Amino acid sequence: MTQTMRAIEISKPGGPEVLVPCERPMPEPGPGEVLIKVAFAGVNRPDALQRAGAYDPPPGASDLPGLEASGVVEKVGPGVSLKPGERVCALLPGGGYAEYVVTPAAHCLPVPDGFSMREAAALPETFFTVWSNVFMRGGLKAGEKLLVHGGSSGIGTVAIQLAKAFGARVFTTAGSDEKCRACLDLGAERAINYRDEDFVKALKDEGGMDLILDMVGGDYIPRNINALAVDGRLVHIAFLQGPKAEVNFALVMVKRLTITGSTLRPQSDAAKAEIAEQLRETVWPRLGKGRIAPVMDSTFAFEKASEAHARMESSAHIGKIMLEVAGE
Repeated sequence: MTQTMRAIEISKPGGPEVLVPCERPMPEPGPGEVLIKVAFAGVNRPDALQRAGAYDPPPGASDLPGLEASGVVEKVGPGVSLKPGERVCALLPGGGYAEYVVTPAAHCLPVPDGFSMREAAALPETFFTVWSNVFMRGGLKAGEKLLVHGGSSGIGTVAIQLAKAFGARVFTTAGSDEKCRACLDLGAERAINYRDEDFVKALKDEGGMDLILDMVGGDYIPRNINALAVDGRLVHIAFLQGPKAEVNFALVMVKRLTITGSTLRPQSDAAKAEIAEQLRETVWPRLGKGRIAPVMDSTFAFEKASEAHARMESSAHIGKIMLEVAGE
């Protein structure tokens, strides 16, 4: 007889209210995979896009939302060195809104020393995204100037901390004075309230940014190009205002700019494993010492997933929103 588990499923494409509790068969780990008993799951914008019918899971992935979780290894598949009982946080292909989830063992990282399970669940999606885009793809170096749009978001708060920790000068935009103060507290040199100031004009005296991390798109795209320094890099990770814009490519050529971007979920298991290994070697030792930590906004009971999504889509949050599945 198949064991079942509680989960939160998308009943139909729509708003937060379409997230409903359900019973599902417990998944089984295959070769190279682990089964995790979930303690906490992170709530991220790709979950909301999937819920709205705008972001299908990759082939073979669970149709349940949830791209990161913390928990205890319950069972391992063939070829896995992790042992049952180990505390981990993991990047997931989907399925995190459930009592149990399966993911490649290579996408798991240990819960850092001194971190609660709640904090650990807030790490994978944002740290994988920031590390792969700002450092691996964007090539940020010590002394360079980084502009982070959406600095008070889960991605933004991590980008500010990591860039600062690795010696960059960090600038950011956010939508309120409270959010700007939070960015400054995390190490940003300047935080621009985009409702009051144009970031291109505000940063003109800095001589251009070396790297811009953008999740806004729309009319930010040509403005980002104006704000970049010679040999600058623009990295896109989302398009909250749309993916299309009119761009003067003469500026791209004259400034020798690089425009790139990526999505995390569709990348190969091997690519995600490489990001995990770099995080393990380079970033996790800093986490263990407590110098970098996720900014936590709020935690919702498992069955209140719809309220968690409503909170995220209000854009009132600062940092990460979590679902408590089994707790500590």
